[in-house]
Amino acid sequence: MTRTWRVAILAATALVSAAAQAQEHAAAAKPDLAKAQQIASTVCAACHGADGNSAAAANPNLAGQDADYITLQLAHFKAGIRANATMQAMAATLSDADMRALGVYFAQQKPKGLAARDPSLVKAGQRLWRGGDAARGVPACAACHSPTGAGVPKNYPRLAGQYADYTFAQLKAFKAGERGADPGGKDVNGRVMNTVAQQLTDAQMKAIADYAAGLR
Repeated sequence: MTRTWRVAILAATALVSAAAQAQEHAAAAKPDLAKAQQIASTVCAACHGADGNSAAAANPNLAGQDADYITLQLAHFKAGIRANATMQAMAATLSDADMRALGVYFAQQKPKGLAARDPSLVKAGQRLWRGGDAARGVPACAACHSPTGAGVPKNYPRLAGQYADYTFAQLKAFKAGERGADPGGKDVNGRVMNTVAQQLTDAQMKAIADYAAGLR
C-alpha cells in the first residue's frame, strides 16, 4: 500500500469517526419529549397542569414559557440556588436531559391566556411596563420582558398570560430577598429583579402583575 493510499484511508476513517460522533452528539442533544410528557403528566400536572396551564393561581403557567428558562430554573431548584421545598424535591430526581426535555415540552404547549382582572390597574400597569418610574429608579418592564411580555430566552421569563397572583407573589419574594439573593450569587438575573423590586411599592407590583396577565 502506498503512502498516498494510507493517508487517504486514514483521512476517510477520521471523517467517518467524526460523522459518527456528530450523530451521537445530535442524538444525545435531541430532547426525549415522550419521557418529558410522561413526567409532566405524572409529576408536574398536579401543580402546573399536564399541558402547562395551571388550574391554580398560586402555581405558574408553564405553557409557552421559554425552554431554556424552564431548564435553568429546574437546575437552580436542583442545586438549591432557588429555594422552594416542593420544587427542590421534584427537581432532585431529574437528570440534565430530563430538565432540557421538560423545557422544550412545556415551551411547545399552547398557553390558554388570561385577562387583566382589575381595569383600574391596567393604566398604571401599562405605564410602568412601558416606561418604568424614573423617580423611583424603576426601569421599564418591557426592557427585559419585551413589550408583549414574551420575555428574553433563558434570562427573563415570559410573563404574558401569567397569573397575576403568582407574578405579584414573586415580586414580593424578590423584594423580601426570598428569591434572587442566593448566597453564592449564581442567580445573576434573579439579583437584577431583586434590585428592581426594592424600588416597587405593593400597589405598583399589583398593577404590573395584573397588566402582564392580560398581555398576549
